[in-house]
Amino acid sequence: MKRILVPTDFSNNAYNALFYATRLLQNQPCHFYILNTFEVNTPILTSRLDTSKGDALFQKLRKESEEKLLETKHRITLDTEELQHHFETISISKELIDTINKTVKSKKIDLVVMGTKGATGAKEIFMGSNTVKVIQSIKSCPILMIPDAFEFVKPMEIAFPTDFKRFYLEEELKPLIDMTKLFDANIRLFHIHEEEQLDELQEYNFTALKKYLKDINPTVHWISKFSKKSKLINDFIADMDVDMLAMVNYKHSLMENITHEPVIKSIGFHPVVPFLIIPDAS
Repeated sequence: MKRILVPTDFSNNAYNALFYATRLLQNQPCHFYILNTFEVNTPILTSRLDTSKGDALFQKLRKESEEKLLETKHRITLDTEELQHHFETISISKELIDTINKTVKSKKIDLVVMGTKGATGAKEIFMGSNTVKVIQSIKSCPILMIPDAFEFVKPMEIAFPTDFKRFYLEEELKPLIDMTKLFDANIRLFHIHEEEQLDELQEYNFTALKKYLKDINPTVHWISKFSKKSKLINDFIADMDVDMLAMVNYKHSLMENITHEPVIKSIGFHPVVPFLIIPDAS
């Protein structure tokens, strides 16, 4: 049984991500962990003089968290009555990123699913700060980001941008291959090239990649770099009716670049489809 972790801040976007995940995995029973973290911030002076105020605030926030988690669990259970999923809630007063990392390890999580924006997410930013921190910090588990208000469609076309400059390990490609098997999807290898021909290293990596994906028989698209890579990817998603975007998050990759804080507001990368981020296994 697959184990799926879905952090929530109780926003519509967070619930939509949970609902999407249940539909994505509709053909196999899964155990979903719905996680909410809350932090108790009390002034230093107050905490020294009267710890009861901090205790009272903790109890209040814990009760709110547990009640809202229970509401979320009831709602998703009703929305997925015909599916064989199980739901468990986790409420904890700790920092979000550290809690996700520990939960991934302790619960042996197969996939983390999140909305791209939280309750206060600004529309002009393609990912909320928590989303970016999760991508930067979670290195042991694939992450699936669901755009705000995205309605579930079966991912039949999955785009995988690559420059062929890096050798992909079989372990890294497994989440991508597993995703295609859910609905017998096609992989579209998307190469943005700056030179007319691949060099020797790129040819080797391209051959290895095709070998790993031979059972899927991916289509290959060669696009000249005439504008920003982020725009080319957005255009490719629209032109090819892509249902999901997938990237491996390795050092100096495009994925790493677009999640670098100063870049987010200016890069113009606004994925309108679910985005699978696969951790570097090297």
